[in-house]
Amino acid sequence: MSAFARITGGLAAPRAEAPLLERKDHTAPSVFRPENMLREARRQKELVSGTVPQVCVIDPDGDIVAHIRRGSIAVRCLHWACFHTDMWEWNSGAIRCGIVGQVVGGSFSVLVAEQLFASGCRLLVNIASAGQITNVGPPPYYILIERALRDEGTSYHYMPPSPFAAADARLIELAAGALAKRGISVHRGATWTTDAPFRETAAAIAARRAEGILAVEMEAAALYAFAAASSRSIICLAHVTNKLGCVEGDFEKGEGNGASGSLDLVTTLAAAWLHENTPKAEGTG
Repeated sequence: MSAFARITGGLAAPRAEAPLLERKDHTAPSVFRPENMLREARRQKELVSGTVPQVCVIDPDGDIVAHIRRGSIAVRCLHWACFHTDMWEWNSGAIRCGIVGQVVGGSFSVLVAEQLFASGCRLLVNIASAGQITNVGPPPYYILIERALRDEGTSYHYMPPSPFAAADARLIELAAGALAKRGISVHRGATWTTDAPFRETAAAIAARRAEGILAVEMEAAALYAFAAASSRSIICLAHVTNKLGCVEGDFEKGEGNGASGSLDLVTTLAAAWLHENTPKAEGTG
């Protein structure tokens, strides 16, 4: 008897299709809910119930978190009940933001994103380091990600199979307009989301370049699929910092490990989004 037959008691044969591609219940509610896990985390951690800032950031590398903590402008969020991460809060003028660091990869980023929106977040910005696929200039630079190739697993739990997960077009136009108004230069286009950064072969890179992919990262496809499935507002940016380690002196992010530039992006996007989504008093413009 095969190992699979021993595990299943010999009652079923392996499916020919990959389980992710077989899934048909994308719109069915989940039994395991982020609200329930947060409830138990609050109980175990003895936290007071409350909401997180409306604008939150996922910072996979942790450089932005380190920057705001060094500057003593951030405090720990006492209402963030996640078992796996800490949140730091800071003010940028009248804008209150929260940030979670070291959230790397599609599955972890969506696990955190689900909890963020269940905790009061209304706009999520993800800024992740990325590798250059198509040469549009010397790194470092930013890409406003319009769509991401789904070469990971998490997105397939939220959307049926398709090559790409796309951002909300209205949100992308809002972001692009706000950045242009501030004179902040970013590229726009597609990225490749992978689960396996050390399996970026020459053939795979050439194929992605031929498809017009600008960079490779690890979160956008999963986050955009979650956003589309749940009607959430998520903007993903790729901070292209390297040429896949193929040159000496690679992985340089710029001044302060790029944190200052990334913070400018966050505050610009937050201000534009809040302006569009904050109810205005009667009689005001």
